[in-house]
Amino acid sequence: MMKEMLNVGLSEAKRKKVADGLIKLLANNSVLYLKTHNFHWNVVGPMFQPLHSVFEAQYIDLWNAGDTIAERVRALGFHVPASYADFAKLSKINEVVGTRQVKAKNMINQLEHDNEVMVRLARELLAETEEADDQVSVDLLSERMEVHEKNAWMLRSFLE
Repeated sequence: MMKEMLNVGLSEAKRKKVADGLIKLLANNSVLYLKTHNFHWNVVGPMFQPLHSVFEAQYIDLWNAGDTIAERVRALGFHVPASYADFAKLSKINEVVGTRQVKAKNMINQLEHDNEVMVRLARELLAETEEADDQVSVDLLSERMEVHEKNAWMLRSFLE
């Protein structure tokens, strides 16, 4: 028996283009998740308690978003790369390597920058996704832009 082709009203080419973009978003999301969790574990100093809490809320959101993004790629009919090696190749966000102590202010600056990277990436993918007429992925990207814009603003607020 021949396998039935996926038919959700989007051509394979459109689904592939959207999925490829979502995979890049997932890679960046995954690196940012790990980095934020790292900072949650390792933050020290007078801002410890509020930053520890903010970083926790952000890494939990990133964890959940990763699942949502990956499941969307699967719903579009494609496999999801799921190793940090794969993610590192596709990510514009740099992880923190080693055990060196990163100062709290530097953590804030890095995560603010990285959340802005996520916004720009989602905004770039949004145009391609709208062109593909994939409203579900458009909604996902719009939601992620809102979250990352808010995260960047909240992080900036610690530095004012």
